[in-house]
Amino acid sequence: MLKETIEKVLREISRGNNLGEKITLVAATKMQSAETINAAIASGVEVVAENKVQEFREKTALLSPCRQHFIGHLQTNKVKYIACKVELIHSVDSVRLAQAINDFAANRNAVQDILIEINAGGEETKSGFSFEEAAAAVKEIAENFKNIRIKGLMAMLPESDDKEYLANLCDKMRALYDGLIKDGYPFTYLSMGMSGDYKTAIAHGSNMIRLGTALFGKRNYGGNN
Repeated sequence: MLKETIEKVLREISRGNNLGEKITLVAATKMQSAETINAAIASGVEVVAENKVQEFREKTALLSPCRQHFIGHLQTNKVKYIACKVELIHSVDSVRLAQAINDFAANRNAVQDILIEINAGGEETKSGFSFEEAAAAVKEIAENFKNIRIKGLMAMLPESDDKEYLANLCDKMRALYDGLIKDGYPFTYLSMGMSGDYKTAIAHGSNMIRLGTALFGKRNYGGNN
């Protein structure tokens, strides 16, 4: 079932987004076992990502060869467990976090690729830069921290059944992304769209989607949060 689901999603996104760009599928593997993740990799998933530092630490060595990302909220005191161990950190939501990642990478003579997180819906419960703050934040981070490389932007869309509202936010994110590219930033990824909204995101400019439930089914949280 997992193999068929993954193959279906890969076929679905093979046409690219509305701009003809290739879409990168990131499997969000929160609460999935290493065995299940390896089955997903064997079924065609090339990029996997954890939300929590502890889960990454427990599983990373058990996985088949693949590209690993980190997509969850990252505290500065946990940077040492993630930086220089994953290909891409999606969730850089403050200059302070960017500095912590940069300093860790600098101590290892390495460069860590990151995305700048935008709070697209202006939600108090979510972190990230506002649209108004984004350009200045990108400029400050790009100019001051030489051991991180900004590869694009990430957004977590609000939970909403209003597809027009979500589409407008996606268009706004894409306009911000394109505007920063015009300003000279060599971006590659607009990470936007999860299991409930990825089709809208793809139709409005996303070229990287983060799918958990859509691939693995609903998570069984049980008594563990």
